Parts: sequence; structure tokens; C-alpha cells
Amino acid sequence: MDTIKIESKQTKMVAHRGLSGLERENTCAAFVAAGNRDYFGIETDVHVTSDSQFIIIHDNTTERVTGINLEVEQSTLAQLRELRLTDMDGKVRQDLCLPSLDEYLRICKKYGKKPVLELKSYIPEKDIARMLQIVKDNTELGEMIFISFDYRNLVALRNLEPEAQLQYLYGQPVDDALVKQLLACRCDLDIYYPSITKEAVEMLHKKGILVNCWTVDDPTAAAALIEMGVDFITSNILQ
Repeated sequence: MDTIKIESKQTKMVAHRGLSGLERENTCAAFVAAGNRDYFGIETDVHVTSDSQFIIIHDNTTERVTGINLEVEQSTLAQLRELRLTDMDGKVRQDLCLPSLDEYLRICKKYGKKPVLELKSYIPEKDIARMLQIVKDNTELGEMIFISFDYRNLVALRNLEPEAQLQYLYGQPVDDALVKQLLACRCDLDIYYPSITKEAVEMLHKKGILVNCWTVDDPTAAAALIEMGVDFITSNILQ
């Protein structure tokens, strides 16, 4: 039971939802497991609760990871924190709960890992401002990377923090419209890895845009991306 080791060369490795190939995703156990290895960063997902707090979970509901079906954004932080998660074998583990944002940030800081925080759905700017304050209370803002599929979140982040590190999550091949968006918001790119090409990486680099690829668990695919010169690879199990 271990990670799959690869030669990453210049490419920085990011643990997807923590070391989710070995521990239940998006838990303190997964974050610590990644922290104890030589990953560059630890990625996770954040939602806003019904009482305007922040909780770490990927899905919109809790059913897949707990067996109990609550709508995340229609539930309070206390309700969500009471739940216990199933381990990789499907059995409930009493020490596994949904982390708070500050718990995730503290673990990243303790182990010296770059926090890579995905804003899972559209978040109003006032809530993003509160989220940024939690970040500043727990780590250096310059140590963070923020990612989102929702471009509006990135625009709000850029307006609030001109120097924040941003990556736009994207699932299609690179085109001129995408590049225009990235340049307008001064965002890097976090792309579904089958959609990237060596030519696109070279073009993006010439424009000063870094390239992250998700979610790469195949060593052969990772080796090809490393040869293309991508800047980051996000993986569940590759190290």
C-alpha cells in the first residue's frame, strides 16, 4: 500500500484531495499522508454551508463519503461536522470527519505544502472575502493557489487580491477564447490532461501561463506530460 513513484523532473506534483489513493479523500488523514511525502502541494475542495461557513468536501451531497445524504450547501457546518466518513473499505471510521478550511490550511503549513484550493461552485464575492481572511489567518496568501471551474470566482479573487495565484479549471482543448480569458484575469491553466498538447504548452508558456494537469494516475501519461514540460501534475496516487 503505497504511492506509485515516478521521475517528475521539473514538474511539481500535487496530491489530489490529499493522498486520496491511500486515504479517504479530503480528510485530515489524506492531507497528513500527502504531507509526509515529497508532494509540492495538496489540493482540496471547499463549499459554503447554509450558515455561511466553509467545509471541505468534493461533492454537492455527503452520501458518497458518509452514506448519509445531506445537501452540503443547505446544511450547517455543525450538521456536516457531526458526520463520520467511511474509509476506503466502506466501513465508517470514527476519526474521519469533514475538515474545516482552517484545519486543511494548518496541515499544509505544518508540512510545508502548497495549498491548492478549489472553489467548487459559484461563491459570492462577500463570501470569498471572508474565505480570504481565513486564509490570511492561517497561512501566507502568497503560498496559496486558488482554482475553479467557475470563472466568476477567479475574477472576484483577482479583484480582491491582485497578486493571488489563480488557475482556471478547464476540460477542453486550448483555444483562442480560453487564452483570452486567462490573460484577462492573469490566470494560469489547470486542464484535463488528455486535452493538452506539447504545442499548447509551448504557446502558453510563451504567454507566461503555467500549466497544471488533472487528474493523472497513469505513469505513462504522466511521463508524456512531463516531457511536454507541464508545470504541475495533480494525481491521486503518483508521487
